Amino acid sequence: MMNTETVFSDMGGTFVTPPQKIIEKLAPVKVFLFDWDGVFNAGIKGENTSSTYTEPDSMGTNLLRFGHFLKNNELPLFGIITGQNNQSAFQLSKREHFHFVYYNVLNKIEALEHIQTTHGIRPEQVAFVFDDVLDLSIAHQCGLRFLIKRNAGPLFEAYVKENNLCDYISANSGSQHGVREICELILGLSGVFKRTVAERVVFGETYRHYLSIRRAVSTAFYTKKDDAIVEV
Repeated sequence: MMNTETVFSDMGGTFVTPPQKIIEKLAPVKVFLFDWDGVFNAGIKGENTSSTYTEPDSMGTNLLRFGHFLKNNELPLFGIITGQNNQSAFQLSKREHFHFVYYNVLNKIEALEHIQTTHGIRPEQVAFVFDDVLDLSIAHQCGLRFLIKRNAGPLFEAYVKENNLCDYISANSGSQHGVREICELILGLSGVFKRTVAERVVFGETYRHYLSIRRAVSTAFYTKKDDAIVEV
């Protein structure tokens, strides 16, 4: 039988927190929150250019949500937080029916606090995927943290480890499908990866039921205006 810890360790992933403890931390999770630049992509920007995403990562998010649905009989809250106006993030979120996008929120902890207030969520119910310094205010608060690796930041990675700000560091970067890696890791540790893939392949009643619930989600967009988070 495939051992999830061995598969991801052999690939180069780093378990900062022991896998069994990560499994325990996954139990109360109801929200999956992803940073955008450097997570879904390499963070490359230019004038009038929006950073992009890949279909393997998009499929990863769908499998993650479906796996959570199979295990918990409910759709998890799912969203993106970005410090800028990223049109590709908006397009993916609407296409995949994510619950929310927070953009132009420079102090990201304000977005987490807004999620908690709006949805009645506790910090330990949030799993966060991130890559850089601006994300640490959320990583400090939430229950489960996944760092997307960047070889160019060895001191930052050491800082995150030393200050207990992540539970797992990916083997792959944002430009190499780090999101897909994290999604499959969570499914593997949750014990639902094989069932999730099998149910998706047959496109049976269970998946169609999940899909109908997912498609009913209307993505909410929030930003910072006049010192407050507002829906736009």
